[in-house]
Amino acid sequence: MTKQFPEGFLWGGATAANQFEGAWDADGRGPATSDTSRAVAPEERKTMGSEFTTPMNQKRLDFALNDKEGLYPKRWGSDFYHRYKEDIALYAEMGFKTFRLSIAWSRIFPKGDEKEPNEAGLAFYDKVFDELNKYGIEPLVTLSHYEFPIHLVKEYGGWKNRKVIDFFVHYAETVFKRYKDKVKYWLTFNEINIIGMTGYLSGGLLFEDGKLHLQDMYQAAHHQFIASALATKAAHEINPDVKVGCMLARMQAYPATCNPDDVMEEVRKDHENLFFSDVQVRGKYPSYAKRFFKENHIQLDIAEGDLEILEKFPVDFMSFSYYMSSLARKEVGKAATAGNLMLSEPNPYLKASDWGWQIDPVGLRITLNNLYDRYQIPLMVVENGLGALDKVEEDGSIHDQYRIDYLKSHVEQMYEAIEDGVDLMGYTWWGCTDLVSASTSEMSKRYGFVYVDADDKGQGTFNRSRKDSFYYYKELIASNGANVLNK
Repeated sequence: MTKQFPEGFLWGGATAANQFEGAWDADGRGPATSDTSRAVAPEERKTMGSEFTTPMNQKRLDFALNDKEGLYPKRWGSDFYHRYKEDIALYAEMGFKTFRLSIAWSRIFPKGDEKEPNEAGLAFYDKVFDELNKYGIEPLVTLSHYEFPIHLVKEYGGWKNRKVIDFFVHYAETVFKRYKDKVKYWLTFNEINIIGMTGYLSGGLLFEDGKLHLQDMYQAAHHQFIASALATKAAHEINPDVKVGCMLARMQAYPATCNPDDVMEEVRKDHENLFFSDVQVRGKYPSYAKRFFKENHIQLDIAEGDLEILEKFPVDFMSFSYYMSSLARKEVGKAATAGNLMLSEPNPYLKASDWGWQIDPVGLRITLNNLYDRYQIPLMVVENGLGALDKVEEDGSIHDQYRIDYLKSHVEQMYEAIEDGVDLMGYTWWGCTDLVSASTSEMSKRYGFVYVDADDKGQGTFNRSRKDSFYYYKELIASNGANVLNK
């Protein structure tokens, strides 16, 4: 019997407006937090870079907005704004069934709190969705992906202010109504569980003393939970056929040893990681959160009716990013390796990428099984991929066998998870076209099947070309995984 993925499986790729679109000040778009992400020094790149991890304050924000000398690569991204037709044609050539992208909030509402939207912004996404639909590619759209209108930062203090809930819901309702016949799948907040690291980028939070404050971060998260639930409610009222999901950065941790203290540390890490999906999927705060809040002196301001809203409007499916696994050890002390939004000691059984991320395809199967056992709702892998240094040969070809090997090994494990009984909707490879790194704002760290001729300073033609992995993924989709699973 030929092995292949279930009929209707959604193969595709994923991007984000703040890393891909560019045109940061075109057609009425307002400034967003991502526009102040400065390119980091090369020596900082494997530790995610100070711009991503250092708490933002008013002084740094004002400097970035007025800086004429610094490099802010997310302002130009990969210029999808002007090249969307070319990019989507390449996705159609690969056979994409779905394409994950995000809408830039400040392109629709430049300040974030206006009553009337920016028509030019709405019209742009109309053109993008029409182009995708022309090829039969299903849009998968994230409402908030590491960008947030600057005006809402300065005027309201970001997501710690409850008023932002109403602004977000208004934004969500606006795009739900506009694209109700064009978009079936929506995600509310990208990697909502790492607001502690993206408190400024995705939460609009400023910390004047340079320290992250758990009280503000979890209050902001509570407001995002309510906004997500109300957006889910609105989406179903506007079009009952749409599906709304949450999105988590899944950080699978293994106990470093069989010492019970290390096993308990793994449980603690899971609580920290899955708290956010527990609320959005189960519709209520988990019992273990009470102790965490108490020990960290967190007192949430929960308005009357909030808990009922969470319970009444949970998400329809769960999506997540998976790049690597980590080790959990009670007594930290071993040398750390870099990773997706975290540091971990190296796992001696795994190899690592050029950026030090541990490559663990079996961990994806473990993750899928654990999440499905926990939630029993459809899952989707919406980010997975390998950032690497690609070499362009004299004839223009790019032989990225390392990316093909990474893809193949993770696809094999997804199939095994489906055989285990996991309800898996689809898979979107992160950065299907090269884009600017979220953490370090560099182009050198390339994920794409499609190469973009641009360097870390934004110099180049920005022309697109196909890597070897482009043709491999094309064959994979055409055979619904059979080319991988039957060799």
